[in-house]
Amino acid sequence: MKAVTQTNIEELTRLFKGKVRDVYEADGNRLLLVATDRISAFDVVFSEGIPEKGQVLTRISNKWFGMINQIPNHLISTTPQRELPFLAHYPELKDRAVLVKKLKRLDVECVARGYLFGSAWKEYQEKEEVCGIQLPPGMKQAERLPRPIFTPATKAASGHDENVSFEECINIVGEEETVRTMKEISLEIYSWAHNLLWAQGIILSDTKFEYGVDEKGKIYLIDEVLTPDSSRFWSIKTYRIGTSPPNYDKQFIRDYLETLDWDKRPPAPPLPQEIIEKTIARYKEIEEIICSI
Repeated sequence: MKAVTQTNIEELTRLFKGKVRDVYEADGNRLLLVATDRISAFDVVFSEGIPEKGQVLTRISNKWFGMINQIPNHLISTTPQRELPFLAHYPELKDRAVLVKKLKRLDVECVARGYLFGSAWKEYQEKEEVCGIQLPPGMKQAERLPRPIFTPATKAASGHDENVSFEECINIVGEEETVRTMKEISLEIYSWAHNLLWAQGIILSDTKFEYGVDEKGKIYLIDEVLTPDSSRFWSIKTYRIGTSPPNYDKQFIRDYLETLDWDKRPPAPPLPQEIIEKTIARYKEIEEIICSI
């Protein structure tokens, strides 16, 4: 199966091309969100795609959007070809496009963490705190935190996102009450999803949410939710404190790239077929677990 790395819907205007998603204007109040098979690592997008990745991400997000009732979401239709019949001319969009509300995106990544890992682990090693939140001394990599924490980050158009404090997050968004709501909802959904996945033998280490507001200031959950592109999933069976547990994401790609003499700047090196196949296998494995809940 060939990877879908580019889309071109002639009947619609493309507003944005992200690392994975293409966003088209459907009309004044609706957008068409398309998850391609593009893959990035170390913030560099590769020329090769991961076949079916966009469909896997879309199915996982749709599953969670259908279950989350703590906050409304942007989803209008998971079968946009019914509302936009001309999409039948683009069979490659099947199961990877959704129709969503057009909202004003709030430019912060709302990260909820239950374990000390990734950028949080690096920051903790320097000052025993994460995003201004003081943590107990002597914690180890991948150790479970005393309680889940909210660690917002800036949304970078290019390069790495950067963790910011709660106060800095308020300055970016401009509304303290809105940020407090985003924090509360993010931690609530994280804890709820963590418990659901734990029962399936999966640890939800951390995840990021994105939010948007309508013209009345009502907050919606947008973009994707609890996917292997936006979350870190571990198997309880292989989880060990003090280690870097295997992830259900693009770890195979990162591990491969670390063996190369590459400065992690464009252009990206080619990806071997074996690495591509192992990556989609992991995505499909976590999809099967999530969609069985």
